[in-house]
Amino acid sequence: METVATPPPARAREPRPAATSAPATAPVTAPQRPQLALELLVHGVGGTTPEKMLGDPRVQRITGDDTAACYRRTDDADAERRPDDYRTRPVREAYCWSNLTSGNGARALWLVLLPFMVANLAHWMRPAAPPDHRGQRIYDLLVRLLALSLTVLLAAAACEVALDLTAWQCAGTPACTAGKSWLGFLDPADGGWWSAPGRRLVLGAALPLAVVGFLWWLSHRTWSAYESASPPPRRPGASRDTPAHERTALGLDGFWYGRRVVARLRAAHTAAGVLIIAAALVLASLRTDRRAGAADLTAVGQVLAGLLVLLAVATLAVVWRTARSEADRDEESDRRTVRALPIAALVALALTAGYAAWARPAARSHGALPGVATFGGIAVIQGALVLALAVTAWFLQRAARGEARTALRGMGGPAVALLSCALGGVLSGGVAQRFADWIDGAATPGQDHAAVPGPPVLLSWQASVLPALLVVVAAIAALAGIRVLVVRKRVAKDVPGLYDPRERPDVLRTERIAGTIARAGLTDAAPVLVAAIATVTLLLGAGAVVGAWLTDLAPGRATAGAPPFVHAAADTAESLGSWLMGAGVVLLLTMGRRAYRDQSARRTVGILWDVGTFWPRAAHPFAPPCYAERAVPDLTWRMATWTEQFDGRLVLSGHSQGSVLAAAAVWQLDLVTRSRVALLTYGSPLERLYGRWFPAFFGPPFLAGLHREMDDWRNLWRFTDPIGGPIRLTCEDGRSVDEGPLRDPLAFGRTLQNPLPAQILGHGDYQADPVFDRVRAELLARLDPGMPGQRADEPPHQGSSGRSSA
Repeated sequence: METVATPPPARAREPRPAATSAPATAPVTAPQRPQLALELLVHGVGGTTPEKMLGDPRVQRITGDDTAACYRRTDDADAERRPDDYRTRPVREAYCWSNLTSGNGARALWLVLLPFMVANLAHWMRPAAPPDHRGQRIYDLLVRLLALSLTVLLAAAACEVALDLTAWQCAGTPACTAGKSWLGFLDPADGGWWSAPGRRLVLGAALPLAVVGFLWWLSHRTWSAYESASPPPRRPGASRDTPAHERTALGLDGFWYGRRVVARLRAAHTAAGVLIIAAALVLASLRTDRRAGAADLTAVGQVLAGLLVLLAVATLAVVWRTARSEADRDEESDRRTVRALPIAALVALALTAGYAAWARPAARSHGALPGVATFGGIAVIQGALVLALAVTAWFLQRAARGEARTALRGMGGPAVALLSCALGGVLSGGVAQRFADWIDGAATPGQDHAAVPGPPVLLSWQASVLPALLVVVAAIAALAGIRVLVVRKRVAKDVPGLYDPRERPDVLRTERIAGTIARAGLTDAAPVLVAAIATVTLLLGAGAVVGAWLTDLAPGRATAGAPPFVHAAADTAESLGSWLMGAGVVLLLTMGRRAYRDQSARRTVGILWDVGTFWPRAAHPFAPPCYAERAVPDLTWRMATWTEQFDGRLVLSGHSQGSVLAAAAVWQLDLVTRSRVALLTYGSPLERLYGRWFPAFFGPPFLAGLHREMDDWRNLWRFTDPIGGPIRLTCEDGRSVDEGPLRDPLAFGRTLQNPLPAQILGHGDYQADPVFDRVRAELLARLDPGMPGQRADEPPHQGSSGRSSA
């Protein structure tokens, strides 16, 4: 098996500032009183309990609340009063944050917000170009506009179901309303007050308005719960002289404080959703008035349409100007904008509702609702934004030198943005297709014998290309399986050599270990998968738009005159794609319902958000909330106050996603406090995932700077771990930050010490490895000069081991 090569050490740099004012050559004297050491544990994805983290059923909450808190063993709760009892061991404390993502069943409903979350990730995937590069602002703006288009798509999909399919098409067709008592009062044959087309639309507008209102409420509720925490104040006079190329935005005062940004974006997106509903009412009524020659009503409709255009321009202006201010906390008061824009949109909707409900005795609804071409326009705009984003990312990547391991060579953001649009299209198209098929009974919407025309033609074309996309995904999965077999065969030759040669060879055991290593390596091939899916999605999506525009017919009807094989293939793809779209929506709803009832399933859903919602809501306010905006300030406050109050030293121990939170929290500390902290990470995705996909924030220079300014950093990793990996940093003295790869499993076969087969640990239970205890002891020895292991000729808080090069 190959080991990870590290680059040669860089030239010596100036030592980081010490926590004391004593010169570096001063002799080390014994402290007057025992110096406490704190080991602060941070768990990873999926969460755990403080009892399991601390290995004791009796724990006590030290600080925090039911959402996130720090716990200790009951016996250690008053450790600061008994420092003599902790001369040779640290005080262990666990920070539990799992309730931020998987705490209750309501959070399972966040699955429907998946496209918004993916779009928000694209904002943070920009290449590591200099902060003053002009392309940075263009990139951020393009992602915000793309996120706004997703909100427009959601509102348009809700209008398609409630206004077009239900109130306009089905309610106006006797063959469709037959047998549907819940639509009986809308039947024009009854002549009721609600039977007029405009009034049916006004009644149907309640559903999309409720959807937009629910998203506004959910965003506002999570905004106050997650994004209200603020970082601790900087130590007066603390140095911030980090070299510019090692200065990451994660260490800025305002990075984890995005309250005002979310508020402004929430106002704009809410207004955009309401304006889409109002536009649907105006377009339908205005076309009826023009055909009837009603000059007065036509003039009123034109005035209302102009009002909607002005409000749409104002909404775009707010999105245009709402950029994150990460250098300082954004405390700008913008209550007028936040309140005025949604209220103005609601007033415009009320006026258009009154206009649409005006008596029009001769009005009839037939065909599709005017304005269904909006879906085509949204698709074109999204495609143009993605292409512009790709061009911008290419220029940024050119300016980012030395980032050879960046995923997709800087194209990760555009690829993920495209996938968010595809997810939004699948969800909206799936709901519309399945609902149309349900209300039309045994017939197929859009066909010759159907009662209703059905959803827009573009949605049918988009459904038709979905089977082809799944074929590509299946082909990639097959290639991945072949790759696993090839790597397993190659790795199997080296596995026995890692263990005692006296152990009896076991072919099945060897293949199992080698297979685990091969499957874990698929994580490094994720960029290829994302690139292939994004490319095929772009080509198929463009083909669907062109096909719908040229034929204005569903694929099955558009190929009626083609050869039988072509027609059969198109018809099959249309039907199969429609069912696949609907199945995707049902699958998400089923997972959400199960997670609401089942705690284990709820934790599985929580793992998805642990990975996807680490980043603040910078592009889409309706995305699931960022738990790190609560967790990072929590950890920062705890480390800063404890070291200040007790003048102690601290080992921050983070597993998996907890290591990412730990690194982000250390970046928020001032340099004096940071020099008192040592970092122990294991199963960490800091470089393998975050460094490659988010190079502008976790790139090699930033990780090297973090290590330089801390007391020390050690990282444990395994080949069998599909998530964690090496940090790839080399210290000035030639020692690597990485400790590994660790042997997994710990024993190959059955021995006197291990009579049963040892488990392959993979991503979990790093504490079971003896190396873990050894590395932790070394870090504690470095932190506390009173503990064994401290060199007499080395200052307690300096030394070459704290400096690194990437």
